[in-house]
Amino acid sequence: MCSSDLYNVKTPAKTIEMDGGVDVDNNAVLFKQGAQKVFNANKDKVNVVEDSVVKGWLVANAAPAFTQALTAAGGTVDAVYAANDDIANAVIGVLKSKGLNGKVPVTGQDSGVEGLDNILRGDQCATIYKSYAAEAAAASKLAIALVQGKDVASAGVTLQSFNDPQGKRTLQAYLLPAQVVTKANVKIVVQSGQVTAADLCKGLTAQCQAAGISS
Repeated sequence: MCSSDLYNVKTPAKTIEMDGGVDVDNNAVLFKQGAQKVFNANKDKVNVVEDSVVKGWLVANAAPAFTQALTAAGGTVDAVYAANDDIANAVIGVLKSKGLNGKVPVTGQDSGVEGLDNILRGDQCATIYKSYAAEAAAASKLAIALVQGKDVASAGVTLQSFNDPQGKRTLQAYLLPAQVVTKANVKIVVQSGQVTAADLCKGLTAQCQAAGISS
């Protein structure tokens, strides 16, 4: 049950938000802020009934946190937002134990093998792809400019400032575009070389073929 199927749920959809590492990682704080901005703008469609934080991004804490959130939600949920694919996988494990995997939309982030496999199986609706190659190229440009004592703008790098509430400071970053990955375009992560078809398609030959991935 993914994509537009969610709109068949009686709205607003009862959603559990699973954030990670906001106790230690400002990156996670920003993920949380972004998710809540979207949720708050769509209150007529989404009702966040539980907002749980997986302390320190520890996957071992994710299943208990979700189990507790699901219990508090009355044992039923229409969708789950997870801050990364590891947390999403733990959520899916709990849903499987209750016969709910593939019936509750779950999202993640990072486009690793585990998350992509869950998408191919139909247990996860989407993840977020961030190109390692693009990140490495941008970091190289930035490092070379700094070592040479040049303004980073001369290397084609435009920095943006943002507040780090954890460190109580202002930081700068070069922001790169991210891409939503679903079953329809999962092959782009393989085509980029970020994961291999051999790793992705173990035990999932038919699903890979259906997604246009040749192992």
